[in-house]
Amino acid sequence: MERTSFAAITGSGGIAGWVTGHGPPVLALHGGPALNFNYLDEVVEEVGVRHRVATFQQRGLAPSTTKGEFTVAEAVGDIVAVLDELGWDTAYLMGHSWGGHLAFHAALAIPDRLSGVLAIDPLGGVGDGGSAEFVAELVVRMPDANRPRFDELEAKESAEGLSPEEDVELLRLMWPSYFAEPSTAPAMPPVEMSQPAYDGLWADLNTRLPELEAALPSIRVPVGVLVGEHSPIPTKAGIDTADRIPGAWWRAEPGAGHFIWLEAPGAVLTAMDRLTERSVPRC
Repeated sequence: MERTSFAAITGSGGIAGWVTGHGPPVLALHGGPALNFNYLDEVVEEVGVRHRVATFQQRGLAPSTTKGEFTVAEAVGDIVAVLDELGWDTAYLMGHSWGGHLAFHAALAIPDRLSGVLAIDPLGGVGDGGSAEFVAELVVRMPDANRPRFDELEAKESAEGLSPEEDVELLRLMWPSYFAEPSTAPAMPPVEMSQPAYDGLWADLNTRLPELEAALPSIRVPVGVLVGEHSPIPTKAGIDTADRIPGAWWRAEPGAGHFIWLEAPGAVLTAMDRLTERSVPRC
């Protein structure tokens, strides 16, 4: 599928990405926070068979700017900059994990620019968003062979912090836990991380959780939430969030973990079709 690159200019640096496909416009938001966006390539291609899908690297890593305040408000501003660069007055947001959480904030902050939101196995917007259970479940599922090195890195992180390489190693040790069946998890793709972006965004999103929870009933754009039945993020994190949003729907995909498109190919496209169909006024 052909890709066209773009670069959006903000007041504090550029945001780079690419666009593919044909159909209703969809802007994909990767997770993390502070991960590279390439891991979304497969789901962008999946949805791109019936939609015009753009994806971009959130600030913190090249090819986008590596500098920023790294706040939720800044991240929403970057979404607006990308929409403007693409010439899209409105678009659907499709966010995974942290990106799904960010999409809830965008639904509140820029509703006039959104046709709808699909949150894929997101960090929720009720209570702690499911983060405590999520972290605990990652550890419970971890293969025994990975645990000694995991404990060593965890201790070092608490005492003095980790290098970028060690951050990636820590994620690699936890990677199988993201899947419904850890023993058959695929190899982790190449990963980059931005520690400043992670620290800033994680702190800000946690600070803003009570504000987000209180505001969920005021969301008026169409919202769908697709969660993995066997994701380490508790399914109730996404379901409870959807239940607070008027008219929102949710689906728990059987047999899927956190990366739903890898374990249930076609499920995300089906969910996006459902969202776009419900968003079009009926005559």
